Amino acid sequence: MMETVTKPLLDFEAASLRLKNVVRHTPLEYNQRLSDRYNCEVYLKREDLQVVRSYKLRGAFNMISQLDADQISRGVVCASAGNHAQGFAYSCKKLGIQGVVFMPEITPNQKVSQTEMFGNGHIRIILTGDTFDDCLQEALAYTEANEMTFIPPFDDYRIIEGQGTVGVEILQDLPAIEAIIMPIGGGGLASGTGTYLKQRVPDILLLGVEPEGAPSMVEALKQGHPVTLNKINRFVDGAAVKRVGQLTYDLASQILDDVQLVPEGKVCTTILKLYNEDAIVVEPAGALSVAALDIYKDQIKGKKVVCIISGGNNDIDRMQEIKEKSLLYEGLKHYFIVTFPQRPGALKLFVNNVLGPHDDITRFEFIKKTERESGPALVGIELRSADDYPGLLQRMAEHNFEIKVVNEDPALFGYLV
Repeated sequence: MMETVTKPLLDFEAASLRLKNVVRHTPLEYNQRLSDRYNCEVYLKREDLQVVRSYKLRGAFNMISQLDADQISRGVVCASAGNHAQGFAYSCKKLGIQGVVFMPEITPNQKVSQTEMFGNGHIRIILTGDTFDDCLQEALAYTEANEMTFIPPFDDYRIIEGQGTVGVEILQDLPAIEAIIMPIGGGGLASGTGTYLKQRVPDILLLGVEPEGAPSMVEALKQGHPVTLNKINRFVDGAAVKRVGQLTYDLASQILDDVQLVPEGKVCTTILKLYNEDAIVVEPAGALSVAALDIYKDQIKGKKVVCIISGGNNDIDRMQEIKEKSLLYEGLKHYFIVTFPQRPGALKLFVNNVLGPHDDITRFEFIKKTERESGPALVGIELRSADDYPGLLQRMAEHNFEIKVVNEDPALFGYLV
């Protein structure tokens, strides 16, 4: 039985009591490096250290634990390929309820096995559809046909209420909070946590952040209502949704002071810095709030600021892709199609006279196999500093190397790189 519960008040303290023996009261850690850089006090709310390594458990458990006996006997359903599925699965195990998790067929085995582990015999996973939207439709149809209860990822007051307990913990640990930066996907975390904090600290600065390739809340705020985006970049998978919730929008639009977009490459740079400099492992969505510090540096100067690290479910297999995206964003890696002059020693000339002393060739392959040594080649070059790029282009021109900058052509880049 699919339903959306509506009620005028969100009782975050009651939700905290329901979750008391289920979720961890995650640390609120002062970060000296970021505080010094941005001339303020930066605290990281470490939801990456949650039981299922994200805050999603809070909303799922809060909703499922409030179902009546009839709903419990019929079972629950969710659709997710990520953190919501794991929070849902853990909740089913904790409450002794049978659940069904729908995931797209393309879901990595690591996420499937993690969800199975947290469910520990209390869930069944159905892989269906090529996209999440296809998967969701199957899940909703299954829920209806079997008279079960659907547990949405964000658009239900009980979900929002559960996510808002992040704010309850923050205020307990930092009563003098002045600003908070929150990642936004469907809007459950920002609307719940933001609502709670705004009620108790009216002057608090509530700042949201979305990935540049999935600006669903930004567009909703522009239009005055939720809109469905035609296309999104799913790289920041924990925050990449085509449409924010109606309930979450209604709340967020009333309380948020600002929402900004962060490029995916900037997110990748932040992931690497958090790992290398703070020994914190975050998923792309978990890095959004810290990545937005540059954007909000003027507004937060001198304030006590909390950044929510929303999750740490990062597959190690993605790290090479993350490093690549970071280098490209920072202007440290460039790809060219280079046409070598038809003369002996052209390749040697390129290596000895075109490359700078600190430039490295990271990829080299002739595009036409029949024209090795003389035809066009795809060349990847990594620089020590972005300031070295103009000199590289100048030396290519001086030595008569015809080039096409692949980075500047998205279609060509996607095809070749």
